[in-house]
Amino acid sequence: MAGDSAPGPACPTGGIARDEQLTRRLSGLVVAVGGGDRDAFTELYRLTSHRVFGLALRMSRNRATAEEVTQEVYLQAWSLADRYDERVSSPMGWLMMLTHRRAVDRIRVENSAANRELVYGQLHMGRDHDVVLEAVEQRMDESDVLRCLATLTPLQRDTIALAYYGGRTYTEVAEQLGTPVPTVKTRIRDGLKRLAACLTGGELP
Repeated sequence: MAGDSAPGPACPTGGIARDEQLTRRLSGLVVAVGGGDRDAFTELYRLTSHRVFGLALRMSRNRATAEEVTQEVYLQAWSLADRYDERVSSPMGWLMMLTHRRAVDRIRVENSAANRELVYGQLHMGRDHDVVLEAVEQRMDESDVLRCLATLTPLQRDTIALAYYGGRTYTEVAEQLGTPVPTVKTRIRDGLKRLAACLTGGELP
């Protein structure tokens, strides 16, 4: 019949508009989080955590690891939100970048817990490093290494893991964790001393 016609393909503009609206909403939330707004942080988590967890799970293939990575990502997002620049990436892209980095770091740590890479490539770090290197070379029993890693604080473990497993410089570790460089140096120095004391059976200085 004249005037009758088959319906055309659905117009994609509705989906595009929704995506743009969500991006604007997330941008506003990140800005608010950067100002210390906990309600905004809760909302940001609600709207995005399924994507963050999904990427972490695909990369790690371990639910417990993915859950830990997700927690770490949002802790990092809370501390770095005031530095977010929407001209560089969308809020979701920013969170995905943080997730990818944290998942890669965690995978490296878990795959290398008893590996000599614990100290490889950091020969310029001084006597603390040399003591740990000697101890690890002498006692490469996996249970010893894992036991001694467990004596470090979580912050010390994360910082040392980034420096050794990730091969990052002090500055890069500081940027990754959102921590001042002097604090990073102190954590690495103190963590190495504790690790060396544990591996050699000595006492902390």
